[in-house]
Amino acid sequence: MMMGLHFMDDVPFHTVFINALVRDERGQKMSKSKGNVMDPLELIDAYGADALRFTLTAMSGQARDIKLSEQRIEGYRNFGTKLWNAARFCQMNECVSDARFDPGAVKLTVNRWICGETAKIIGEVTTGLDACAFDDVANALYRFIWNVFCDWHLELAKPVLNGEDEKAKAETRAVTAWVLDICLKLLHPVMPFLTEELWDKLAEFGARRSGLLISAPWPVAKEAWIDAAALAEIDLIIAAVTEGRSVRAELNVPPSARPPLFVTECGPGRRAIYEANEAVIASTLRISELRFAPAPPGSIPFVVEGDALALPVAEFVDLEAEKARLNKAIGELERNAARTRKKLGNPDFVARAPEVVVEENRERLAEALAAQAKLQTALRRIEMLG
Repeated sequence: MMMGLHFMDDVPFHTVFINALVRDERGQKMSKSKGNVMDPLELIDAYGADALRFTLTAMSGQARDIKLSEQRIEGYRNFGTKLWNAARFCQMNECVSDARFDPGAVKLTVNRWICGETAKIIGEVTTGLDACAFDDVANALYRFIWNVFCDWHLELAKPVLNGEDEKAKAETRAVTAWVLDICLKLLHPVMPFLTEELWDKLAEFGARRSGLLISAPWPVAKEAWIDAAALAEIDLIIAAVTEGRSVRAELNVPPSARPPLFVTECGPGRRAIYEANEAVIASTLRISELRFAPAPPGSIPFVVEGDALALPVAEFVDLEAEKARLNKAIGELERNAARTRKKLGNPDFVARAPEVVVEENRERLAEALAAQAKLQTALRRIEMLG
């Protein structure tokens, strides 16, 4: 500060961000005597610099210390791999950047939806960076890239890319390439090496880049890109598929089983939405067809935004074996929860044990109770089938 004032007649910086203390995974302060020091160079060699940067950024909230563990770093390395695979998928499907692309001119509902979601994440990340809320930025990017772009947009786009409508395919390719470029720009401050590499590689089969990603202009969103009707329609389809997948997973329905999906009751205008997206629902939920009729016996009903749906799965499930499995798992969770609850109910333990140990037990109890509730829901569904 003094040298800046003396030699430059100005302060060297105007904004200072002070990150929290970095501790080990148990919350203990790192020290050589404890043997819990983590060498950043070794972590970079094992997981890459970007994975370590993302981990520290995602956990950099000003109100808490950073509990650093290799498992977290490995998880964010997997996030980088997910993005890399998504870029590879885009290349294989000829999704190349087009300088003339206009997000406000797309026609397909799924494309209007992802353009609107992209506009929202641009605003969220820009606001977060301006406020030095780096953890919020990293976590928002993680959710958008992993869940919205990779898990949903690419899945919803597959029927179009594999279809016969060339105009729809061309639009979807241009939209997907544009969204991927936006992802790279927004993620670049957190994961500069991976994004710079992908920025270069993705130009091999499309228009040449005007320069490095680090010098590319920051994206600016337009309110006109957000189509409320498209967002509502695709959100409905995502909710239906998500709930249907939960039913299949909870009851151990084999992936090869393709039962029909029954829509037994839906709101005005909803039938047209389900019908228009039948191909997407069939591929993502692994169903044979969509039927608008009362569900047959042996069906599991579920509700999505007020609409009543049902999956007939009884023929694919060994009911007695599933009941036994679920009861056994629920019993084990209950015993674990009882032991942890007893420990936390002991005032002497809470007073004497290190705070981090007490907190670990509280988290363990919460996880056991949440898992138990989920299994009990599955058991009730099994019992509905008889």
